[in-house]
Amino acid sequence: MKNKKIRVLLTKVGLDGHNWGVLAVAMALRDAGMEVIYLGRHVKPEQIAKVAVEEGVDIVGLSSLSDAHRVLAPRVVSLIREKGCNAPVILGGFVQPEDVPELKQNGIAEVFGIQTRFEDIISWIRENGGGKGNREM
Repeated sequence: MKNKKIRVLLTKVGLDGHNWGVLAVAMALRDAGMEVIYLGRHVKPEQIAKVAVEEGVDIVGLSSLSDAHRVLAPRVVSLIREKGCNAPVILGGFVQPEDVPELKQNGIAEVFGIQTRFEDIISWIRENGGGKGNREM
């Protein structure tokens, strides 16, 4: 079953409405052969967790430019784990370097800043996300 596409859920969590960056990442992941589910902007952590489980995703990708990630990203991790989803949760956007250790301590698998190359995100997902979510492989 190695031919299954990696399924990635991308979204803007909370009240953050700037979505150009996450849309560009979504296109890059699709071009790399991944299946991308984009939930859009202003999405609640509970909605993200519900869709992650329903869709059987391999990766959950959150985008943040509003600085609410310190609260909302760990909440998403907690909710998806409660629902039995083991997909890594990654965070991208404008994240202060001093926030990264706390985010990782609270379950965020990786943080990609605004200068991260698409190739680096794609590589990380391929190495860490293929089949490690909540799907039967």
